[in-house]
Amino acid sequence: MKILVVTSGVPFIRGDAEILAGNLLEALSEAGHEAELADIPFKDYPPDRIPDQILACRLLDLTESSGVRIDRIIGLNFPAYLIPHPNKVIWLMHQYRTAYDLWDQPAAGGLMHCPDGPLIRETIRRADRELIPEAIAIYAQSQKVSDRLLRYCGIASEPVYHPPENALLFYKCPSADYLFFPGPMNAVSRQWLAIQALSQCRERVRICFAGEPGGRTRQAVRKYKLSDRIEWLGRVSEDRKRDLYAQCLGVLFPPLDVDYGYVTLEAMLSSKPVITCADSGGTLEFVLDRQTGVVAHPTPESLAEAMDTLWADRRCGAAMGEAGRARYRDLHISWANVVEKLLC
Repeated sequence: MKILVVTSGVPFIRGDAEILAGNLLEALSEAGHEAELADIPFKDYPPDRIPDQILACRLLDLTESSGVRIDRIIGLNFPAYLIPHPNKVIWLMHQYRTAYDLWDQPAAGGLMHCPDGPLIRETIRRADRELIPEAIAIYAQSQKVSDRLLRYCGIASEPVYHPPENALLFYKCPSADYLFFPGPMNAVSRQWLAIQALSQCRERVRICFAGEPGGRTRQAVRKYKLSDRIEWLGRVSEDRKRDLYAQCLGVLFPPLDVDYGYVTLEAMLSSKPVITCADSGGTLEFVLDRQTGVVAHPTPESLAEAMDTLWADRRCGAAMGEAGRARYRDLHISWANVVEKLLC
């Protein structure tokens, strides 16, 4: 089949969406298909340009190229998944969340503060409600994303999990005395919550953070007298990251309501337990409390208790890590499965 993977992105920025699209292209090619990427530049500021972006996607004709039919397009994110095609499948990374669950979150953007914000929000929602069902099949990258689509738009979808990048390169080895907190450094990742929790731990827990802290974070570390129990690793290469996973006691990942959470899968592939929070979103599809990790309440006290648990009982933590690896295997997370679903 001739297949176009269609996505929207910001030029010169490579993130999870670009990595996923590239891996999907590779998987489609390995399955014997001719696949290419159509990356639509997307600019969502000022917010009143967003309806124009929707219209631009609707005006695109991707039914053929140089007179040769394009057999299928696979739409990944907004607004690219709105491009029309008679044989379109949507594998939804996420909707434009500022028009949905992040509408009233100041850190998420300026849509709610725009004079025409409510009208633009409704334009986005109406486009999703009316145009997503054009697809012959609708999938989502996680149950969390699927639940949002059903909640806000009344549209059902099937979750299809995919591996993190270079999944086969993750490994396990004997553990050292630290918990690993991968990046990025931002408010959603909640490194600040982990620092507060560390100050309340009974055990002498140590955390290695990927990334560099800001000035306020460094001041907080000094305030709580935690300098000897925290290590800031700066920018971490992919090889170094895999080593850190392999050697840690467990992985600390308490983000706020993420769509998927590659960190969880990377930890499972490394046979390490994951500490996450009850409001962390997609991580909860993989972390089973006291089985493959620990699910804490999003408070310093509860997170501290979870950290103490892994630090004090190494045998239990190792068993949860092995159970996480087995759960990953049992979920049949593979690119071959993704391709089979998207092309059935």
